[in-house]
Amino acid sequence: MPGKLVGAIDFPGGKRFEVSIYDLLFEVTDVIVNAANGGLSHGGGVAAAISKAAGPELDEEGDWIVQEHGRIPVGEAVVTTAGKLSFKGVIHAVGPRLGDGDEETKVINALRSAFMRAHERGWQSLSFPGISSGIFAVPHEVCARAYIRAVRMFWADHPDSPLALIRLVLFEGPLLDQVREFLP
Repeated sequence: MPGKLVGAIDFPGGKRFEVSIYDLLFEVTDVIVNAANGGLSHGGGVAAAISKAAGPELDEEGDWIVQEHGRIPVGEAVVTTAGKLSFKGVIHAVGPRLGDGDEETKVINALRSAFMRAHERGWQSLSFPGISSGIFAVPHEVCARAYIRAVRMFWADHPDSPLALIRLVLFEGPLLDQVREFLP
C-alpha cells in the first residue's frame, strides 16, 4: 500500500488494521470514509477535500439522502457515490462534537457503522481519516483509543466479514502521535 506505514495490528482470519501517513484521496482501496456532519454538508477539512475531488455527484446524492431521510444521526454512516474519485463509494460517518457527551462511544459507533456499510456491500478494503478530531474538537487521546477499539470490536463481531483491510490514514501531527501510543 502507498504511504508510510506507521504500525499494524493483525487479526485472526487474515484481517489487518494499518496506520499510515498518506493522503486519503490517493489511497488504493475499495472505499474511503468521510468525516461527515449530519447534514452531509462538506464545508471544511477532509470533507471539503473529498467533495471537491469527487465533483457534484457526491454532494447531490448526499443532499438527496438528507432530503429523503433527514439528518444523519451521530454514530451512523451512509454511502454515496465516489463521483470522479476511483473508489467504489464514499461512506459518510457522523462523529460527535466535543460536548456531545460520551464522545468515545459515539466515535466507535460512527466507525463501526462505516465498517458495516462496507461489510454489507462486500467491499474488502476501507481507509478512514481522523473522525471528530479536527473541527469537532474531540481530544486526540479519546479519538485514537476509539479508532482502535472500533476496529477490534467490528472484527470480534464479524470475523467472517469480507472487509479484510482497514487503514487509518493521517498526516503527521498530534493525532498520529496519540494513535502511535495505542499501537502494540
